[in-house]
Amino acid sequence: MLKIERLKKTYGNQPVLQDLSLAIAPGEIYGLLGPNGAGKTTTINILCHLLRADGGTVEINGQPISERTKQVIGVAPQENLLYRTLTCEENLSFFASLYGLSGRQKRQQVQICLEMVGLTEWAKCPAESLSGGMQRRLSLAIALIHQPEFLILDEPTTGLDLEARYDVWEWIRQQQQEGITILLTTHLLDEAERLCQRIGILKQGRLLAQGTLEELRQWIPAQEVILVKTGAEERAIARARELGFTHRHYGNELAFWIPQSLELKDILDRFDGIPIDSIARQPVKLEHIYLEVTR
Repeated sequence: MLKIERLKKTYGNQPVLQDLSLAIAPGEIYGLLGPNGAGKTTTINILCHLLRADGGTVEINGQPISERTKQVIGVAPQENLLYRTLTCEENLSFFASLYGLSGRQKRQQVQICLEMVGLTEWAKCPAESLSGGMQRRLSLAIALIHQPEFLILDEPTTGLDLEARYDVWEWIRQQQQEGITILLTTHLLDEAERLCQRIGILKQGRLLAQGTLEELRQWIPAQEVILVKTGAEERAIARARELGFTHRHYGNELAFWIPQSLELKDILDRFDGIPIDSIARQPVKLEHIYLEVTR
């Protein structure tokens, strides 16, 4: 579906994308992660033919990006770009017209999209009267108004409460089941874990790692991560080194990578003589991998 090879973009003397290469298979949800300024928005703007790359190639369905490829792309930007005084129905109708829909086809597609995001009951309500979660759903419906094959979702659940977030996740899964290919950017790592078949981690315009979650776990050669609170950190770290445990600080938390699965008593025995105030065990998560890749 999407193939990017050695994509480059520079603003002034500042490189924003540096030889970015990735491919997304048809029907896949691919998560693109990275800190602010990593190049995610620039990549999206190039895919949408809104920005010209300085080098490299981008193909969608084997075709170089152009005005024509815009027709197969649907975009839900991070901000809900809605006409606030227009109703849900009017917003969808306007964007449908931009894609060349008219007459009966446009009316049918508007109703289909309203139903798809559960807004049929609010069709005649102005966008400004909707809750944040409902506005987000309307924005997602707009992205689908022209029946695209490839969907770009930029931070789709930012600012939503937990219930609304679950609704959006379920909607994303439904689009995949319909055969739509999805590029998802998010700062919510549990969102990427739940939804994405593969994940790419971008920093300073370079793709540092990509793969399935299982493949990315190779960055942390551990069975689990333990978080320890102790008044004797240096002694605990020294003991961990003797044991062959890697240590990391995640914020203010001291963590050790445990290469084999151990009972809690066995872990405490290995730190015998060192005062441990508390200990918590975690599986290796995407957040640990992300921090390791980008550190």
